[in-house]
Amino acid sequence: MEGLSKEVPFFIYHFPPDQALGVEDLRARVRTRLQSDDGLSVVEINLYDLAIQLLKERGVWERVLDIEPTRDKLEFRDVLQDMLDPHDHLAPAIRAALHAQPSDMVFLTGSGEVFPFIRTHTVLENLQSVVLGRPMLTWFPGTFEFTPAAGHQLRALNLSIRDSYYRAKDIMEQEA
Repeated sequence: MEGLSKEVPFFIYHFPPDQALGVEDLRARVRTRLQSDDGLSVVEINLYDLAIQLLKERGVWERVLDIEPTRDKLEFRDVLQDMLDPHDHLAPAIRAALHAQPSDMVFLTGSGEVFPFIRTHTVLENLQSVVLGRPMLTWFPGTFEFTPAAGHQLRALNLSIRDSYYRAKDIMEQEA
């Protein structure tokens, strides 16, 4: 929670996408250990589950299911991006969830399942004013790397698409 430049306490645990099932077990063990050994409460926000919940609450879930087979992939992606805009829809829903369930720490999961219609870097940018006073750990299937030429880059599912996000820290590079 402390940093010389008042950095946001956002961390990323990136892992090879083919290890997602093993990472689910790891996440459960980490959560249990934080709760039992350190007495910390952890709330998990799964972007996939949240997306479905929001679409159902807005009464458009069935419509989304109906139009999916009739649209090409790019057009369908654009429809979902509009319906699940991080600023207008995801961040307010996450704010409400965190208000309803106070915690010491947030786990953000499901980013691989919602790619490419929800981009992790955009969600993180919109959560800087939402997740306050507690650290957040994003469980990210892909790579989070730094190059002097491009800075910090997120590559979901290790695809060639790269998104810049400089505020988060690689959790594996942090001191215990």
